[in-house]
Amino acid sequence: MIDSLRQIIANLPQVTFPIVALAAVAGCAILVHGLLFRALTKATERRVGLGVALIRQARRPLRLSLVLFALILTLPNVSLPYGVESTVRHGLLVMLVVLVGWTLIVLLNYGSERAMSRYRIDTEDNLQARKNVTQVRVLRRAASIIIFIVTLASALMTFESVQEYGLSLFASAGAAGLILGFAARPVLANLIAGIQIAITQPIRIEDVVIVEGEWGWIEEIYATYVVVRVWDWRRLVVPLSYFIEKPFQNWTREGSSVIGTVYWYMDYTVPIEKVREKLGEFLETSPYWDGEVSNLQVVDTDKDTIHLRGLMSARTAPQAWDLRCEIRERILVWLQAEYPQTLPRLRGELDMRPPAAAGRTEQGAK
Repeated sequence: MIDSLRQIIANLPQVTFPIVALAAVAGCAILVHGLLFRALTKATERRVGLGVALIRQARRPLRLSLVLFALILTLPNVSLPYGVESTVRHGLLVMLVVLVGWTLIVLLNYGSERAMSRYRIDTEDNLQARKNVTQVRVLRRAASIIIFIVTLASALMTFESVQEYGLSLFASAGAAGLILGFAARPVLANLIAGIQIAITQPIRIEDVVIVEGEWGWIEEIYATYVVVRVWDWRRLVVPLSYFIEKPFQNWTREGSSVIGTVYWYMDYTVPIEKVREKLGEFLETSPYWDGEVSNLQVVDTDKDTIHLRGLMSARTAPQAWDLRCEIRERILVWLQAEYPQTLPRLRGELDMRPPAAAGRTEQGAK
């Protein structure tokens, strides 16, 4: 039995024992990481701080780093064939590059989430919170894309074939560079637009905007596009570069208060002062009015009617819409009940003379 086992071991490939040794070292590193992290978690379970939180967030990258460190220390001490050893060494190098990029993204996401947790955008006075949340989200996504691209490029540049292709591409940087630049233009334009939006902030999360004739809110700002939540629950997807290159309306750029307008077309006999007083009375009892703007003016006239315009303000755009609808309806109901004769009407002149008398008058005029 022992001789058979020795014979089997002797017939195994030469590379078997080094691979088993490396696998055992990796398993031991994972086990040590689990024990150390469990002890560290138990020791710091009641502590709250940035350092402790970062350690908890970096649990998986730390495990991979410990495994890589153990393999790097063990690799020179095992006798691998040259081809296998170079492949393993190259694989460890690629994993090390990926580990650095992964760790940076994990720490970036945690830091941004921690920064955004200080602000609440579900309150009424949330302008400053929306500024900060928008800036952190957009910059985080742009930074994540940059880290991913740099990490991928660094990992690919460890391959000799990729290095040779890069050198040849650099040597013929004329037409090839123009083609690549033209192909990547939309992605780069949106990425740069995202950084511009994060710095200058023409739009923010939950801003009220009118884009392509659609009225809605900025629901989310991604790396290359913006999602606008339209008032009827549809979603309008717009490229980031749109908000840099084209004009649009932002109703909450410096504040959420909005002035709304209501028009009435009335007869010339309407008592304007009475309507003005009633407008103020209705605004005082409305839950949507913010107490800032209240005004009624005659803005135009034509041969049949006069045009009354009421101005009123509200804290938000949705409240301004509800306020306009409420005041328009209440004024109409009040006029119908108190001054029905002032509603728009067409005037005409009725000739009561007999037809024969009317004919003689026309002949005398001729």
